[in-house]
Amino acid sequence: MASFCLHVPCTLRKFSISASSNGAALPSQNPGPVIVELPLTKIRRPLMRTRENDPQKVQELMESIQEIGLQVPIDVLEVDGVYYGFSGCHRYEAHQRLGLPTIRCKVRRGMKETLRHHLR
Repeated sequence: MASFCLHVPCTLRKFSISASSNGAALPSQNPGPVIVELPLTKIRRPLMRTRENDPQKVQELMESIQEIGLQVPIDVLEVDGVYYGFSGCHRYEAHQRLGLPTIRCKVRRGMKETLRHHLR
């Protein structure tokens, strides 16, 4: 299994990584998720707080983000150009508390029906 390290500057950049098991390029009809840096202000969090975030976990994430950056992007759903975040609550709060303007996101496109499913 191959491994690699990817360094991404903290500017708005968009890229996708895809490969098949035989090394051939995947069709671009359905490109799948992409990794982007999004402004925190552009991510709607419709469920807000269904539970309180663990303050210790947020603090540990803040220290880690300051030292090595965010290692795992948060998952975001894009519907009609609007971004919705349903997970990554601790990482999102850590970025807010650090005063960081953007956060690395794994964005997948969805339809309104997908959004309605997440809101149930």
